[in-house]
Amino acid sequence: MNDLLLCLGFFLVALLFACVGQAGAPGYVGVMSFAGFGPGAIKPVALALTVLVSAIGVVRFVQTGLLKTRDWYPFALLGLPASVIGGLITLPPETFRIVMIAILLVASFQLARSAGRTAALDQAALTEPPLLPAIFAGGVIGLMAGATGIGGGLFIAMLMLALGWAPTKQVAAVAQASNLFTAAPAFAALWFTHPALPPQLPWWAVAAALGGLLGAWFGTKHLPAKTLRQILAAILLASAVRLALG
Repeated sequence: MNDLLLCLGFFLVALLFACVGQAGAPGYVGVMSFAGFGPGAIKPVALALTVLVSAIGVVRFVQTGLLKTRDWYPFALLGLPASVIGGLITLPPETFRIVMIAILLVASFQLARSAGRTAALDQAALTEPPLLPAIFAGGVIGLMAGATGIGGGLFIAMLMLALGWAPTKQVAAVAQASNLFTAAPAFAALWFTHPALPPQLPWWAVAAALGGLLGAWFGTKHLPAKTLRQILAAILLASAVRLALG
């Protein structure tokens, strides 16, 4: 796959994921796997692009008033240091692949199953996540996020939507913040120990940033909550199939 197609792939991934409060790491993993990259290159690139796109999304969610400090900081208390530890963990290639496929399939099924009940679920959801469970969950999620290189937002979204800890749009905002505070330290830890990065990364970053900007604008302004769940479920399923096919 040439550099232009890779840039297009990263742009589309960032665009679609940013619409639903995600930074795109599972999609970046799928694009790079399809292009023949190994886990040693995939993990740092996925983390780097996740940091960039999640930062764009966080700014957008703050501007729209959807992201409140009380919603995300409990997950960050243990999630941030745990993600640093996870960033230093290198999973064997086949283990990495199996873990990613399992995560993507579970998330896709959960979101697709709940999409038809979005309005009722949002009405019954809590106004903010419970403090102590969120702190504990943040630590576990931070470790998983750092080890897999996909940021914590995917896991946060799965958990909060499954347990009804917040309405869908609010979950998307918290998920994007979680992507940032888990991916950034994990990337820093990985870069400190293994500083080599693909020379094409700046171009990939520009493409992902453009997609992230457009997706964050569309997702916060024009995307219904039900459609948000449906699109995210489809994206995750497609990423899982891509990894399963090798």
